[in-house]
Amino acid sequence: MTLTEFLATWRGLTLENRLHRLAVLGLIGTNLITAVALLRADHTVVLVPPVLDGQVSVARERASQEVKEAWALFVAELLGNVSPTSAEFIQKAVDPLLAPALRRPVLEVMAEQVREIQRERVSMSFSVRAIAYDPPSDKVFVTGVQTTSGPGGKPVARTRTYELIVGFAHYRPVIRHLDVYPDEPRVGEGATPVAPQLAPPPADAVATGERHD
Repeated sequence: MTLTEFLATWRGLTLENRLHRLAVLGLIGTNLITAVALLRADHTVVLVPPVLDGQVSVARERASQEVKEAWALFVAELLGNVSPTSAEFIQKAVDPLLAPALRRPVLEVMAEQVREIQRERVSMSFSVRAIAYDPPSDKVFVTGVQTTSGPGGKPVARTRTYELIVGFAHYRPVIRHLDVYPDEPRVGEGATPVAPQLAPPPADAVATGERHD
């Protein structure tokens, strides 16, 4: 009896149906496994932001060095360019980026500094000079020249570094470390995090143009 003749019999048809059912069940099982694996997978999103030259990757809890540097630059320029009219806006813009452990102390200090800036009518500008990344500590250092000017006084320029650790949670950036200090980056040093320094220098420095480096 040939295979064609066997399949034409009732017994052959029954066996063929059983094999088809097993195959369908197997396909359903593999599809379910694939769906569960896709739902639980840590996806990587590839982006080409306009401020970057090439592709960068962002996963649920991590990102490439270029993304961290871009966000550190954004925060440094946000904090470094302040005027009496923009101070409150900057405070609100920084709030959602801060990690829970940093939010309260940073915002409290920023609120006091905003009031001081508005009272003294002081403006600050920050010109970026260099960006560095330290892989062991995962810190990004944004260094540049901070210029402070007030009514009736000469501008005061000084070197300033913004030190940040930019993490990611559910694809969103989170500032987990923020330190601001004068001079060059403290790469490899254990600096104590502080609130972003929006406050102007002493009034005599703004009035006389005295430089404190």
